[in-house]
Amino acid sequence: MALSDRIPFQAIVDRPKLTLPGGARLAVWVILNVEEWRIERPMPRTVLPPPMGQPLLPDVPNWSWHEYGMRSGFWRQYEALTSRNIPTTLATNGSVCLTYPRVAGAAREAGWEFMGHGFLQGPMHKLEDQRGAIRRAVDEIAAFSGKPPRSWESPGLTETEETLDLLREHGIEYVADWVIDDLPQEVATPHGTITTIPYTVETNDIVVFALQHQTSDQFLRRGMDQFDRLYQEGADNARVMAISIHPYITGVPHRIRYLEDLLDYVAQHEGVAFMTASEIGDWYAGQMAAHAKSERA
Repeated sequence: MALSDRIPFQAIVDRPKLTLPGGARLAVWVILNVEEWRIERPMPRTVLPPPMGQPLLPDVPNWSWHEYGMRSGFWRQYEALTSRNIPTTLATNGSVCLTYPRVAGAAREAGWEFMGHGFLQGPMHKLEDQRGAIRRAVDEIAAFSGKPPRSWESPGLTETEETLDLLREHGIEYVADWVIDDLPQEVATPHGTITTIPYTVETNDIVVFALQHQTSDQFLRRGMDQFDRLYQEGADNARVMAISIHPYITGVPHRIRYLEDLLDYVAQHEGVAFMTASEIGDWYAGQMAAHAKSERA
């Protein structure tokens, strides 16, 4: 069976009517991605091309680009989110709990949800022992945060044919890799159901800035346009919107104001529920259980 065949096609117009907490029409979740980039390895992403086209190790400028995010950028985003009391999902490499305990500790103190994001930043396809890497990430996050992660975002949204099964085997209930819909979907595994949570490659600062090289204000413009349409559609049936950010991208001085403005724009609307990944997953599971019960009645 092809991996895609595990997720049956569902047209959004055919989905059952769902009711968000408090009668909201749109659930919004903010994902702050914190990662460890090892200086002795090639960088997962670059901002400067190598001199004379010859890749270098150590790659000081590109490693430093990311490191700035952990030392400075994260704290701007942290202030933007905590000062607005926005529930936040921290998608984190398990190794961050060991190498950046100041960052992970601030998220823990703020009560953010810890979402597994691999152990070290790198594609799932390159792991020699995928099961072991998932276990290590889950164990490190559990030891640091006090509870094992229930949600997961693979680095680069990468998966192999066995990733979903291995994630569910290790207690993961919700996964953000499948950017296929504006509502969650359930996927069967040998260890129980795992549910996709609507993530984004569009309202994602990596795509807007590092790949598409848009101007600093375009993150706000795109986020507002995304929100406006989903909010409109949410009057008919619930919708989910993701805002994905990285410390070294929207945490820099010339972009942080546009993230702040987007958060304020969303928050000023009635009928918006800021939620974390697992809160959305739990809500969806409850709604689907109620829907199934009503159909049997």
